[in-house]
Amino acid sequence: MSQEIKPKKVSESRTIMTEMVMPNDTNPMGNLMGGNLLRWMDIASGICAGKHCEAHVVTASVDNVSFQKPIKLGDVITLEATVTRAFRTSVEIHVEVFANDIKGGNPRRCNHAYYTFVGMDEEGRPQPVPQVVPLTEIEQQRYDSASKRREMRLILSGRIKPEEATEFRALFLARKEGL
Repeated sequence: MSQEIKPKKVSESRTIMTEMVMPNDTNPMGNLMGGNLLRWMDIASGICAGKHCEAHVVTASVDNVSFQKPIKLGDVITLEATVTRAFRTSVEIHVEVFANDIKGGNPRRCNHAYYTFVGMDEEGRPQPVPQVVPLTEIEQQRYDSASKRREMRLILSGRIKPEEATEFRALFLARKEGL
């Protein structure tokens, strides 16, 4: 007998993580290495996904990674991860990275990405995950656009063919008809 899964608000799994950039985190130019930042983003996103799913999760994909501003040695970074949407067994997480100096000066948004995680049962098999209840305007925007991002990930991974992509087919047909 399966138990009904109760939908959850975005705020219920929001995760904030803070790190300080130390010498072993940087390249010879004194900038945070991208791989270290991606690791921290994966950790923050994974915690968020695990809280939402109330289960162990595994990283399925990372996309739309954008390195916009350098993060320097000694900077303090804050990672904020929120769930954008849940599908049957997966959740999409949006993670943003903010940096400032140790005194709180020079605050800036440096990076963001979308991570996808799959909820796992005790035997290591994918399990259904709670749906998302978006409450704010930005939560609703991210929720609404998540299906397009998911479809693009499925196309790029070869799991669906472009002609099977209903979200994108509708988008391209609308543009073609508008010409």
